[in-house]
Order: sequence, then C-alpha cells, then structure tokens
Amino acid sequence: MKILLDKTRTGLVVLLFCLLPLLAKAEEVTVAAAANVQFTLDELKAAFTQKTGIEVKTIIGSSGKLTAQIENGAPFDIFMSADTSFPERLFKGGLTLEAPRVYAYGYLVLWTFKDIDLSRGLAGLTNSAIGKIAIASPQTAPYGLQAVKAIRHENLYEQIESKLVYGESISQVNQFVTTQAADVGLTAKSVVMSANMIDKGKWVAVDPQAYEPIAQAMVLLESARKNEAAARKFYDFMSSPDAREIFVKYGYTLP
Repeated sequence: MKILLDKTRTGLVVLLFCLLPLLAKAEEVTVAAAANVQFTLDELKAAFTQKTGIEVKTIIGSSGKLTAQIENGAPFDIFMSADTSFPERLFKGGLTLEAPRVYAYGYLVLWTFKDIDLSRGLAGLTNSAIGKIAIASPQTAPYGLQAVKAIRHENLYEQIESKLVYGESISQVNQFVTTQAADVGLTAKSVVMSANMIDKGKWVAVDPQAYEPIAQAMVLLESARKNEAAARKFYDFMSSPDAREIFVKYGYTLP
C-alpha cells in the first residue's frame, strides 16, 4: 500500500510540474489599432515585450469599424485610432477609463507600383493614364476622410470622382496599390516608411496644407479593468522615449 501511495504522489507531482507552464500564463494586452499604425505597432510591441515581458496581441482595422466593435462589447484593452473623434465618442459613451491622449500626427502620401509620374502631386491625378485611385472609406477611416478633403482642397474632386475606388481601411488601399488593382493610392506615410514597403513602388507626400492635421489618439478602455496594470504599462509606454523614437522613424510627428 505504501508503495502504491508513493507512486500516486510521484505521479501527481509530475502532472503538476507539466501543468505549471499552462497555469503560469504570460500577461497579455490586447490592442485594437487603426491600419495606418500596423507596421509601426509591430516594432512598438516588440520593444515593449522585450522591456516588460508582457505580450501584445493586435487587432487591425479601420478606426470606425473598431469603434463599432468596442461599442458592441469587444474585449479590447486599448484602442489606437487614426483620429481623435472616434476615441472621444467612446469616452463620452463611458467606455474608457480616461480621456483620449494624442500619441502621434500622421501624413498622407501618393503611392504607386506603376510607371506613373507623381511629380505633380494630386494635380497629376487628372492624367488620363491614371484609371483607378484608391482611398480608404471616408466614413470609417480618418485617412480616407482627409484624402477626400485634400482632393477637394485642390478642386479636383469632380474631375476624378469616377476614378476613386474605396478600401475599407488603409490596409485595403495598400493591397490595391501593391497588387496594381489601382494605379495609385492615397495611403499613410508610415506605410511607405516601414521596412516591409520602404523599397517598394514610389511615393510623394501630399501637401499637408491641403488637409487637416491627422491627430491620432488612443484610449484605455473600460474593458481593460480586469487587466489594468498590464494595459496601463503599454499605454504609458506609448509616451516613452523609446516609443517616440519609433514613431518618428515611421514618419509621424509627435505631440
């Protein structure tokens, strides 16, 4: 009987030892982020995890669609929008732990994978050689809204409206450009500055006077309460010197 009990105890110890890695699950923060910040966020979360040991899971989409998901109960910890209005909407709706904070200012560029002259900037979009122009949906993507404003500022909208094709987010605009489904696209500077895209295609900056400054804000969400310590560490990291250096590297300016 004693031998049987000893074997049972030994088996339980071995089982517990095997289960320890599962029981000691690493801390994780879930960040919902606008598509323009996707590549930047890859580097930001790597730096954060190296510094803290906390893993970061990202959900990428248009700011409007992510906002709708949060309003419908999506359990994200942090929302990084491409504007201030969507985070402000969540704040006013009682879905955040504090007011939004601007983390960066983004910029528009014209981008193409085709042999198209971009030297005239937006004015060149009237060229008959350009058939399709990709922009993000102005209803759900702040970069799409500012793209339309830039086009209207140059009094070009009526001339090129029939050429416009809309992506759900900047990610889909990028897909249209890289697959050459569109001749040219208006995307985020952070995309063409990323390691994934820096040597691909050609681009020119859109005159920043032609559209409103793209102030991008983030919020700590109400659903982060159960994970607040880890979530707040990432939230605060976004204002750290390390994070600010990464944002600048990707073409953003800082508040």
